[in-house]
Amino acid sequence: MKAALSTLISSKNLSPHHSSSFSRSIWLHPRPISFLTLIPSKTLSTHYSYLGFNRKPQTAHFSSIMASAYKPEEARVPPALPLPTPPVTKFKIGLCQLSVTADKERNIAHARKAIEDAAAKGAQLVLLPEIWNGPYSNDSFPVFAEDIDAGGDASPSTTMLSEVAQRLKITIVGGSISERSGNQLYNTCCVFGTDGKLKAKHRKIHLFDIDIPGKITFIESKTLTAGQTPTIVDTEVGRIGIGICYDIRFQELAMIYGARGAHLICYPGAFNMTTGPLHWELLQRARATDNQLYVATCSPARDAGAGYVAWGHSTLVGPFGEVLATTEHEEAIIIAEVDYSLLELRRTNLPLLKQRRGDLYQLVDVQRLNSQ
Repeated sequence: MKAALSTLISSKNLSPHHSSSFSRSIWLHPRPISFLTLIPSKTLSTHYSYLGFNRKPQTAHFSSIMASAYKPEEARVPPALPLPTPPVTKFKIGLCQLSVTADKERNIAHARKAIEDAAAKGAQLVLLPEIWNGPYSNDSFPVFAEDIDAGGDASPSTTMLSEVAQRLKITIVGGSISERSGNQLYNTCCVFGTDGKLKAKHRKIHLFDIDIPGKITFIESKTLTAGQTPTIVDTEVGRIGIGICYDIRFQELAMIYGARGAHLICYPGAFNMTTGPLHWELLQRARATDNQLYVATCSPARDAGAGYVAWGHSTLVGPFGEVLATTEHEEAIIIAEVDYSLLELRRTNLPLLKQRRGDLYQLVDVQRLNSQ
């Protein structure tokens, strides 16, 4: 297994005058454009006239030749999967920005009520915040941790999510809770289908270890273990990729989800008062724009008296990078419409998938590659 989850690598720089043994990475030996020369359209027309051709250059044909030379399909390894037809074209999503206390039973009951309210307003998919069943702190993670695999009384938070999903016939992306598995603790998101069954479990891949002097220092790795697997799941409301908070900073993960055919990426998160104002919306719009899909985030509501103060501002972003719905820092339930027909429209407007330079760079999905 390769050390990195996904690695951006430069493709080999081959020319007809050099063997593969003389290949060089792009940053060491820039690839000359040796097979095709870019000629301004006016100059090209002049050359056609000079040579006695009456017809105009076939621009579309010329573009297809260029695209073939660029090898866009090789920019993803393995090749990107086609966007699947979703089970629904339009649906409502509910983002439940919840206040969180040190009372676990209260937090579970509060989350249940919020999910029920969102469903009553038409939400077919409900997203909860990161660490919604207890305080976000290294001291609290072990205390509030649950054995998700055991279920039942060993995991009252996920037991509630399963029951509500089945009763209301909705899909729930259950934010995240601290999970105990053996001697390890994880920051884990569970996805439940309309039948109440656990469809996927994502363990936060990138742990929040930062130090901004005079602002914020937090080291999740003091108590938590990093997950090892990207998580994408087919649900009753489409194919969804899952990330948790700090995962959103790593565009490679979102690119992998895009290459696996995701319609939507959900990021439960709890950005703070330092990075939140600068990066929270920026990163959401970037992930959505780069991959031409929907991005939904859900934060806890802000508690100025807490040890860790969340930024709030849960948001839904469309595939053109447009903010479709958001809120401030107080408790709120956002109901917004997701329209998957916009995915094909925006990918037609900006045909990025056909314009990638597989001859210059590649993104390797290590998990998919090793499973072949």
